[in-house]
Amino acid sequence: MDFRVSVLGFVVGVLVGLTGMGGGAVMTPMLILLGWAKPVIAVGTDLVWGSITKAFGAFVHYRQQTVDFRIVKRLALGSIPGALVGLALLAYLRTQGGDAMDKVVIRMLGIALMCVALTLLFRSFRGSSANPGTGIAVFNGPWWITSVLGAVVGFLVSLTSVGSGSLIIACLVVIYPGTPLKRIVGSDIVHALFLVGVSALGHMGIGSINVRLLAGLLIGSVPGVWIGSKMSAHFPEKILRPVLGTTLLFLGYKLL
Repeated sequence: MDFRVSVLGFVVGVLVGLTGMGGGAVMTPMLILLGWAKPVIAVGTDLVWGSITKAFGAFVHYRQQTVDFRIVKRLALGSIPGALVGLALLAYLRTQGGDAMDKVVIRMLGIALMCVALTLLFRSFRGSSANPGTGIAVFNGPWWITSVLGAVVGFLVSLTSVGSGSLIIACLVVIYPGTPLKRIVGSDIVHALFLVGVSALGHMGIGSINVRLLAGLLIGSVPGVWIGSKMSAHFPEKILRPVLGTTLLFLGYKLL
């Protein structure tokens, strides 16, 4: 087994535990650009990896009481149906041939990465609006706005594995300005456990999983996400935000 796979798993695992971002947004394009997997296989393998990895992060955040289950429920009401629609589209594209699936995945992945990168860079220059002094979710609009966000991201996740952390966190910071960032991260990771799990089961059904590659990633990512989750309560996320945004912008450009 190539040790570089485990090193990649460890680095991305730390990012996921620390910020709730970086899973699909970094892992999937890296697997494709390094030539370790074809696009659909990279997405499917990353989703299974993500569901296992996020389980460890979700447990840590639950123990630290940095999870708002109201946000989790509202997101899941939209994201699960959205993921099922995306999986149905992939199943249809599979009947049109593997090249059709790969082209759609590559294009959607590149666009998603560019959107995530620009959002992160915008937040870096604007600054965070989260209030670290309260643990109560403040929201002045209708609850279904969160579910609509979940539906859109659920669709993207099933196609590209991108968005369960990066896109949702960027939007939740705006929707729930009174919620501390660490609580948003914890809520996102718990929600992503369900969303990514459903999407991963769908990809297992269409056979887009590389088991050997998955095992190598898990060897590094399990300790990585545990360390990142422990650091999340103390590490200043604003340091990582512009670095991660620039990296995703480059990866998205390379894929388009």
